[in-house]
Parts: sequence; structure tokens; C-alpha cells
Amino acid sequence: MKPFLLLIFFNFFWIKDNLLDAQTADKTATHLFRIYEDNDFLNISGNGTDNCYTNGLRLEFFYIKKKQSRFFIDHLMPKAGNNSVNVYGWNLAQLMFTPNDISTTKYQPNDYQYSGALYTTHSLYSFNKVMKYSLQTEIIAGIRGPASFAKEFQTFVHSVIHYTKPMGWDNQLDTYPLLNINVTAEKQLMAIGNFIEVIGGAGLDAGSYLGAFSVYSLIRVGQMAPYFNGYFSRYGSFYRKGRKIKTQFYLVAKPANTFVWHNALVFGKRMNEEQYTTQKNENMRQISQQLTNIQFGAVAARGNFSLSYLQSNSTGFNKGLYHHNWGNVSLCYRW
Repeated sequence: MKPFLLLIFFNFFWIKDNLLDAQTADKTATHLFRIYEDNDFLNISGNGTDNCYTNGLRLEFFYIKKKQSRFFIDHLMPKAGNNSVNVYGWNLAQLMFTPNDISTTKYQPNDYQYSGALYTTHSLYSFNKVMKYSLQTEIIAGIRGPASFAKEFQTFVHSVIHYTKPMGWDNQLDTYPLLNINVTAEKQLMAIGNFIEVIGGAGLDAGSYLGAFSVYSLIRVGQMAPYFNGYFSRYGSFYRKGRKIKTQFYLVAKPANTFVWHNALVFGKRMNEEQYTTQKNENMRQISQQLTNIQFGAVAARGNFSLSYLQSNSTGFNKGLYHHNWGNVSLCYRW
């Protein structure tokens, strides 16, 4: 999406929210909808690509329950204390990987494989604003392979924008179930007034989709609501000492180290592997067991709307292959 279109979107929501501000000043948001787009064509250097992790689209819905949940899975997910702010969520996501040359039908053993995933996630993000920590749990269920419709979606988008038609999806990784449980814990390490926060985090991903352990730090600088006040407070107006702060704008940096032992989107059997018996093992590049990633960007929010842009830079997902950059644009509305 072009930057000026994003600006038009945000200006529209800014004006709309100002018109409704008098009606919603005392209303506490209990729902949030987010459109989340990763794409490697989004690059602050101006050198967009179309390879490796090339696209990730998520539609997310978060909510706070007024009564205790009756869903048995919700009772199994840990909370951050008796007075925690508990935000439940559902999302639908589609991810895709491709090699660098998408114009050929030939199998490319020395590059990332065509791979697509479609899955849903149920989550609980639980925040303790007194003790300044959070527990986040995600349960993922989905599928890798043709049923992800990654081929159809990429082909359609490329036809709309008159870009190179992807020709190699017959070589994609085959059908494989994706089931995962991801747990993350975060704790505030330092804060300077309301202007700077430093948070430490660690996460464990376990299942058929991804097996990994990560440690990271999260640094936020700017005018912003305290991180552990809850998920919704980061994406719109908030109150500080009884005074409403209509606008947030803050910068974010998140360096991370991840130790990986399984990733179903970059390692597995191809659909037509039997056609390449002489090359059968050439694509079995071992996954990189240690990844280094840095994410940075900015979040702007006013009223019940927010817009963010984040840039990620990661070392190669497979040994011997290239590092990768991609951008993320997220648009949120809460009510």
C-alpha cells in the first residue's frame, strides 16, 4: 500500500474519531479489530523484494469478557494475577514463503521453498499493571500446503498489480497439519517517567508448526500509555491522573534472539518430490538454529484508532541462505 494512501486512511479515521469523541469520552473500550499486513515489498530502504517470507496477512479480533468465560480452553490459559487485565482474541492468518525467482516453474533447491500456511489462533493476553508483567498464551490450529490458498492469493494479487506471475507453486511444501501452543512472559525492567520503557521477554513455541525459544527486549519511547495497563490502552486515547490524553505517538525497538529446532514453513517434503529423485535431498537445508532479529518502527494513535509501521530484519531462516527484511502495517479500531 502506498504511503499516501495510508495517510489518507489515518486522516479519515482521525477526523471521524474527533466527531465522535464527545460521545465516547467516558466509554471504556472492550473490543478491538486489527488488520495486520507483513510484506517484504514494504522496506524503508526502498528496495522491496518478493522472496523468503514474502507475505503475512492477519485479521484479528480482541475482546474483554464481562463475565467469567465458559470456554474450557480459557480456563487452561494462565493469567497474570487476580486483578489482571485479560484480553482474549481470535485471528485468521495466511503466511507464504517463495524463492527469489518466481518466474520459473523449475524447482530451485538452493533457495527457500514455496510454502503457504492458513491457520486460526485463540489467545489470552493477561497484564498485571501493578506488578508490571504479562503472560500471553496462543493456541494455533491450521494447515500447510495447497489448502492454505497461498498460490491463489499471490497469483490474484500479482495479477491485480500487474506484477510477475508466480509460476513455481507446484513445488510447494505438501499438506501438513499445524498445531502449536505459544507462551510468552514479559516484565518491565526499567521506566523513566512516562516517556521511556524497557521490557524483557521470553517465549516458548511448541508444536508441529514451530518449535522455538526466544528472548528479547522491548524499548518504547514517546508519549504513550503504560504498557502493562492492558492491550487496548496502547492503541488509542488513554487517561493519566484523571486527564484524557487523546493522542499517542511512540517509537518501538525490539531486538531478539531465537533458538529454533523446527519450522514447518521452511523445512519439509514437497508436493512433487518424487519427480526430483536425483535432487531429493538437495532442498533439505538445515534450518538455522539461531536467528537474530531486530524490529523497529512507530505507532500513532488517537481516539479509538491507531496506525503503526514496523520494519523487521532477520538473519537467514535456513543455513546458507540470505537474511531478510520486511515491513508491517497495522490498522486498529477499538470500541
